[in-house]
Amino acid sequence: MTNAVAPKIRVIKKQIEGIRLSFGSVLLVLCCTFLIILSTFVQLNIHHFTLPAGFFSGEHLVMADYIHTYRLIPQVPVIIFVGAFLGRRYGIASILLYILLGLFVIPVFALGGGPSYVLEYSFGYILAYIPAVFFSGSILKSGYTNRNIFHAVLVGVLTIHVIGVLYMLFIAGLRHEGSEFMLGWIIAQSGVKIIYDFIFSFAAVFAAKYAKIILWFFM
Repeated sequence: MTNAVAPKIRVIKKQIEGIRLSFGSVLLVLCCTFLIILSTFVQLNIHHFTLPAGFFSGEHLVMADYIHTYRLIPQVPVIIFVGAFLGRRYGIASILLYILLGLFVIPVFALGGGPSYVLEYSFGYILAYIPAVFFSGSILKSGYTNRNIFHAVLVGVLTIHVIGVLYMLFIAGLRHEGSEFMLGWIIAQSGVKIIYDFIFSFAAVFAAKYAKIILWFFM
């Protein structure tokens, strides 16, 4: 009697564990989607040392002239974090939820939302989050070695910026924008910003690595 019941108990136990895992996965996806939304409207003021142009011309300078402030919207590093933390499957689910919310539910994008947002110059960056998470998540699937982390960040960030720029060129072409506008837009969105995205994305992957360790410890 006991031998006959034991296999059924094990099956029920596995089903319960599967439900818990599924609920936990959904919860993590929702949390990461909220994190993406939050990062869209957060601005980080990055202060660092720089040599001003006046340094080479002999101008009188004060200490404040040597400090440069860059205002970074950390969405790209957050996307890389989501891919590293959730993996490619759940990471893409989180990105898709973010996109669907922005297009059909609430204005969670930087400039609003709605179906017409697909014609915004910056929408290509948002679409690029999907392949970026897929590539970075696939690379990190084999482990968080320094080589994998470097490769994942490089591929992920470049994917976002390259697709974002190409999409902008496509929309600008439809609107018959001039080359001066296109160049200025590229410099503003993917000029110096890509350097900061690389730096903070490395930090984001390391944060995801240890966040996963902590998560599994408490599970």
